[in-house]
Amino acid sequence: MADYTLEEKDSFTVLGIGTELKSDYTDYAGINKEKADFWSAVKQDGRLDTLKSLATNDYIFTVNEAVNGKMMHYAGVMTEESLPEATRVIQFPKGEYLVVKGEGTTSEELSNKLTGIAFGQILPEAKNFAYVGGPNATVEMGLRNGLVFGEMWIPIVRK
Repeated sequence: MADYTLEEKDSFTVLGIGTELKSDYTDYAGINKEKADFWSAVKQDGRLDTLKSLATNDYIFTVNEAVNGKMMHYAGVMTEESLPEATRVIQFPKGEYLVVKGEGTTSEELSNKLTGIAFGQILPEAKNFAYVGGPNATVEMGLRNGLVFGEMWIPIVRK
């Protein structure tokens, strides 16, 4: 099984700019294309830089959350500030989180790799904890040896 830890985290807030993913949740190619197009747009039009200027740390959050039956995808940062163009203030609860660490050649590769490991390997095999919904995030933490490194944070409950 992939390397992971279970960590207690305090509640935190992520300010996000998002998009609704319209592909079926089983259409990984479609979902990944929508996410890539979204990230390209927020980088090119300056919205990501605007978000980063409000951040309390250097982390960039890629958040997935079901909202009113819609699959939402956000670029976000940890901050207490707000922004008119922000789509959502995302509250992450205090509690236990599945934390998966990794690295990739790009932010997109890191996010896809960690999501695949967490939802494709760890959670299906987990015997004593489960993901029951709520926002989950890939947290890009920086560059090391030419690779993007970070973690996936998924709120869990003990079975």
